Amino acid sequence: MAILLALLLQDDVPVSAATAPPAAANSSALVEMLHNSGPIALAVLVLLLAMSVFSWTIMLTKAGAFRRARAKSQAFLRAFRKSTRLSEIATVSDTYKPSPLVSVFTEIVDEYQRQTGGRGFPRNPVAIERAAQIASSEALSDLESQLTWLATIAAVAPFIGLLGTVMGIVDAFHGLGTQGAATLRAVAPGISEALITTAAGLVVAIPAVVGYNQLSASTKEFDARMDDFSRELLNALENAAAGAQTPADDARRRAPQSN
Repeated sequence: MAILLALLLQDDVPVSAATAPPAAANSSALVEMLHNSGPIALAVLVLLLAMSVFSWTIMLTKAGAFRRARAKSQAFLRAFRKSTRLSEIATVSDTYKPSPLVSVFTEIVDEYQRQTGGRGFPRNPVAIERAAQIASSEALSDLESQLTWLATIAAVAPFIGLLGTVMGIVDAFHGLGTQGAATLRAVAPGISEALITTAAGLVVAIPAVVGYNQLSASTKEFDARMDDFSRELLNALENAAAGAQTPADDARRRAPQSN
C-alpha cells in the first residue's frame, strides 16, 4: 500500500516504448491507471492504505509485546520453581512484570495473606481460586486488546476494495454509454483501473488474517499457561502450609472432626 501512495504522488513521466524496459512500462501503466482513477477509487485506496498501516502497527506491536511476555514468563517460572520461599519471589516479581503470570501470582499471594497472614491453611480456598481466575481474565483481556481491529480489517478490507471496483466499473460503462463506442479497447482501461481497488483490498486483508490467527493462538497459549501456573501456585501454598503445620496445630485442627 505504501507503493500505491508513492505512485499517486509521483509525476507521470512519458517513456518511449522502444527504449523503456518492460518493468518501467508496467510501472508507467500503473501510474497512468492511478492518475486516471476517479475520486471514489482514490478515496478507497487512501482508506485501505490507512487500514494497512494501522493493522501492521497492531501486528508488530503485539508481536513484540508477546515475545517479551513469553521470555519473562519463562524466566519467572524458573525463578519460582527454584525458590523455596514465596516471599523471595514476591520481592523480585516486579522485574518480571511484562509476564501475565506475575499478576496471577500477586493476586493469589495477596488473597492468601489476607486469609492467613502468611502462615497456615487458607480459610476459604474457593476465594483464592476466584482471585486467580479474575487475575487470569484481566491479563488475558489486556493481551487480546486491539485484536478485534485486526479481525475487522481482515473482514472489511476486501469489501471496501470491491466497492471501489464496482463503482469504477459503473463509471466505465457509463462512459461507454455516453460515447456510444462499445468496444473492448474502450472499456478495458476503465475496468483495469477499477480492479486496482480489489487487489489493494486483498493486499490489506491477507496479512491481517494471518496476523490475527497467529496472535490469537498466542493468547490461547498464555491463557493455558496462566491456568497451569495458578494450579501450581495453589499446590505450593498448600504444601507450604502443610509443612509449617506443627503437631499441636494439627491436633487442634482435627479436634472438631473427632467430636
